[in-house]
Amino acid sequence: MLIKSRIENIDDYLFNEEVPDHYIPNYLLDQKDIFISSDNKFLRTKQLTTGGLFLVHAEMRFDSPTQIYTEVQGETITSQFIFYKKAIDQMKGKPNALYGKSRHNIRYIPTTTNEHEIKENIDYMYFLIVLSKDYYFNLIDRHSILHEDFVREIEFGNYTSFAPEDFFVTLEMRRVIDDMINCKQEGELKRMHTEAHILELLMYQLEQLGGRGQEQEIIRGDDILKLEEARDILKQRYTVPPTQKDLSREVGINEFKLRRGFKEYFGITVYDFITRLRMEKAKDLLLIDQMSISEVSAVVGFSHQNNFSIAFKKYFGLPPSELKN
Repeated sequence: MLIKSRIENIDDYLFNEEVPDHYIPNYLLDQKDIFISSDNKFLRTKQLTTGGLFLVHAEMRFDSPTQIYTEVQGETITSQFIFYKKAIDQMKGKPNALYGKSRHNIRYIPTTTNEHEIKENIDYMYFLIVLSKDYYFNLIDRHSILHEDFVREIEFGNYTSFAPEDFFVTLEMRRVIDDMINCKQEGELKRMHTEAHILELLMYQLEQLGGRGQEQEIIRGDDILKLEEARDILKQRYTVPPTQKDLSREVGINEFKLRRGFKEYFGITVYDFITRLRMEKAKDLLLIDQMSISEVSAVVGFSHQNNFSIAFKKYFGLPPSELKN
């Protein structure tokens, strides 16, 4: 498969790669880095290529609307993640401005040429995994019920998206992407690390796109930033946490969206998140700081030591007295 992309008013290709169609297990990764910076544009990419796989992580910002032209020759399955935020948000120090809004999908893209506009003064981060059919079906069995409809469209050769609309990127997906971006391994270990994380990322995508579409609607757009702000508040004030009603007012989201959205996005309820923060801190205070049980109980926000001991045993499976011994 041939994958090309170039940016308006930039002579060189963003990427222009001929990628073998076949999945080749022992084929080492080839890496390329590109950096362009001037008064009116910023572009940085990291690209990985191996048999049946092309991966690109790109960060970009332009001071005027800019076109990106992309051409694909051959059949590809693309796992696409896009993060975007106004550049001014980062400068103002807004919470969670690193990622801003996000969306993702999985697409089957046969030979095609398309054009996409990048808006001005928006920080974009693209994370694209382009797989040959052979590579994709080596990771996920062709006959798996996880992607029956998707595979049917692939067999017909029709351009298709796994879900009709893009969904937000979950915390688990972001963690996997960060691990891949910051991978320190080299050679064969890097290839193994990359393949394992691609499979994990696809698992999270298939889980979200294939099974819980209606539930995701409640936490699109700015709600994600508000949920992350709520999490940060709880991390700072877990010893005396606000009520869910007060927390929802503080971050500007209704209480229903806070409760349901927090569980959906972070994989844990607000109550259980507070409990986890308290218990993990308590364990450190007992083991590392060698504080007494009564001292720890007060520090992590319990009025009565007995209530703390019950909660600790429920969380860790043993009472705090046994942990200290």
